[in-house]
Amino acid sequence: MKGLSRFCENVRQFATASENKGEAKGESKNVPEGGPLKEYEDRIAQGRLRSDPYQRHIIESLQALFENLKSYNPPKVNHPSVESLDLQPKKSFFGSLFGGGKKSDEPTIPEDLPKGLYMFGDVGCGKTMLMDLFFETLPPNIGAKTRIHFHNFMQDVHRRMHQAKMKHGNDIDALPLVAADIAEASSVLCFDEFQCTDVADAMILRRLLDFLMSHGVVLVTTSNRHPDELYKNGIQRESFIPCINLLKTALSVINLNSPTDYRKIPRPPSGVYHHPLGPEADQHVQKWLDFLGDPVNDPPHPATQEVWGRKIEVPLASGRAAQFKFQQLLGSATGAADYIELVRNYDAFIVTDVPGMTINERDLARRFITFIDAVYEGRAKLVLTTEVPLTHLFISESEAKDSTSDGEDLSDAMRMMMDDLGLSVQALKSTSIFSGDEERFAFARALSRLAEMGSKEWVERGLGVGMFVDDKQSEHKM
Repeated sequence: MKGLSRFCENVRQFATASENKGEAKGESKNVPEGGPLKEYEDRIAQGRLRSDPYQRHIIESLQALFENLKSYNPPKVNHPSVESLDLQPKKSFFGSLFGGGKKSDEPTIPEDLPKGLYMFGDVGCGKTMLMDLFFETLPPNIGAKTRIHFHNFMQDVHRRMHQAKMKHGNDIDALPLVAADIAEASSVLCFDEFQCTDVADAMILRRLLDFLMSHGVVLVTTSNRHPDELYKNGIQRESFIPCINLLKTALSVINLNSPTDYRKIPRPPSGVYHHPLGPEADQHVQKWLDFLGDPVNDPPHPATQEVWGRKIEVPLASGRAAQFKFQQLLGSATGAADYIELVRNYDAFIVTDVPGMTINERDLARRFITFIDAVYEGRAKLVLTTEVPLTHLFISESEAKDSTSDGEDLSDAMRMMMDDLGLSVQALKSTSIFSGDEERFAFARALSRLAEMGSKEWVERGLGVGMFVDDKQSEHKM
């Protein structure tokens, strides 16, 4: 069997956007006509989507933007000369980092720039699906476009700035140069999961968005938070307020407050997760490696990937599939950059011998959640064999049994998610492995994403196959 075809390129690697620019233009003839609203209604008629008044409100706003974009002619991007990028004297360290500088250097946003959208709402309400639908139906005149997870985007920005400074010297202000390159490749930028939790991102974000929009880039983004909630309790947050104000004035901020978590609607299971460990789990792994890999043309073999000069050893690779034992992948100090690079190179991951994690494995749990996020955001396939059921990966059986229904400090969205996952809110709050609501929410989101990635729909996406997991496998699914 041939290995998995590469799919969702715009999600996986923003750095290749300029190379894919021609492909995007070439594919415009296959874009559904009529815009996102018509496509939304067609999918409802086909039974692929449910009619949702909350989503319809958003899709109507996206349709209005679509109509504006049909006649939009992005301006020519003017690339700054390297000589013009010398830094001016700084008033203070943080002042310069958060955008201090001469007024004359500040970019101007064109008056005719179509106003983008900032869509926020709870996990699973359909924000990403709606944005993807908008992206897929952009009018043919928008040939340069990119859809990318915001974390991946910012990693690429920092990488580009590093490369520019290595080439032209550390004293240059690399951001205008990088922003111009990005604008050249994408006149419409769609960000998934917009957030700011890192001071390095906060330092440059307002200026970056300013520069992008000054070049005529239209921004559409999803987020779990209202702009006012971004970078809360961050270092020098008062210096980040101008970025928040920019988001609120330059974009239309819309709340998708649907009570439905669409990732929890039952779907035919795919049988990618197996519990417990043992001989049957080994058979499960072999079956999926044979299917997702390319054992005939590329028999399983060790491979190596490089991330920023460091090597990542892949114990078994076949075609576009990679297999790791849990400790091999996560036992060392790996991070988001490593996982993102792996997702760029492989379309499917098989991780075996996943243990239950206690307070003594807190770092392992955090790395595993980061890995799950990278696989999900890259639209890759994930196969697991686990020591304990998925719902007990981070919560021990005793914590689950001893918990009560107290959950007064958590949001309705998190409470609903816990109910859907068969966990009490108190179990989430009292588990010793996570400290703070942000970590607990990341854990809840990871379980939600595992549930979605375990669906038949997720596994079959892009494969062009029908039902391929036999009914006997259902006894091993969680």
